[in-house]
Amino acid sequence: MNEKLEKMRNGKGFIAALDQSGGSTPKALALYGVKEDAWSTEAEMFDLVHKMRTRIIKSPAFNEKRILGAILFEQTMDSKIDGKYTADFLWEEKRVLPFLKIDKGLADLDEDGVQVMKPNPGLGELLKRANERHIFGTKMRSVIKKASPAGIARVVAQQFEVAAEIVAAGLVPIIEPEVDINIADKKEAEAILRDEIRKGLNALPETSNVMLKLTLPTVENFYEEFTKHPRVVRVVALSGGYSREKANDILSKNKGVIASFSRALSEGLSAQQTDAEFNETIAKTIEGIYEASIS
Repeated sequence: MNEKLEKMRNGKGFIAALDQSGGSTPKALALYGVKEDAWSTEAEMFDLVHKMRTRIIKSPAFNEKRILGAILFEQTMDSKIDGKYTADFLWEEKRVLPFLKIDKGLADLDEDGVQVMKPNPGLGELLKRANERHIFGTKMRSVIKKASPAGIARVVAQQFEVAAEIVAAGLVPIIEPEVDINIADKKEAEAILRDEIRKGLNALPETSNVMLKLTLPTVENFYEEFTKHPRVVRVVALSGGYSREKANDILSKNKGVIASFSRALSEGLSAQQTDAEFNETIAKTIEGIYEASIS
């Protein structure tokens, strides 16, 4: 674990988010050029998306020179690539650290303009399986759609509460309180969020290590203090709906923050591409995100 923690803390590169879940999988496949009439059951749909993820992971450009980690969906964790479970393939063949999306989706938007995570009564069992599958860390997402002090405090409190259970299981949690990039009071929401995260981090015991996944901020270097916090292994950014070009541009202006892009990573990839076309496209994409992450 020490070797892996050191790699994530100080390595050069970014995190590939390959964790589209049931709700977002059809959209991800559609962008990849696979229409909904290509499957008739959920199992067939997940088989198709696993083939897409496998193609990305097995691409020559997808390796430790540019990529530090990859976030997986639960069914991807339980699937195999070339006879190895995905997490083992990532680490043993690519030296890329595997993460697991552990939340069960978002609750409905509440009166404070936030969406907390749905209850997750099976988390303990999932974390046990994650350890068995040699997962390094986890990821869990909440959403903020309003600069509400009470709502944002509730989002952050839930994130840190669940993070404590993940740390206790021997894994590194990625805390992800996403701020919607389209809200009018995004800047104000980020100011409240920064204060709440600071409180949460300062309350952590010295034995706890967490990561933060945050929306690209309105103000440059707004989260720089967290990149230097002793309890924070790494600060990563989500693209949040920005185009890859825009996301890379904003990211490059935030020192110490690296990418954890999903849609922006797969932008331009197609099931109809030849392997040469696919590999050329993803190589350019990975290089662009990498350069923005190390700037």
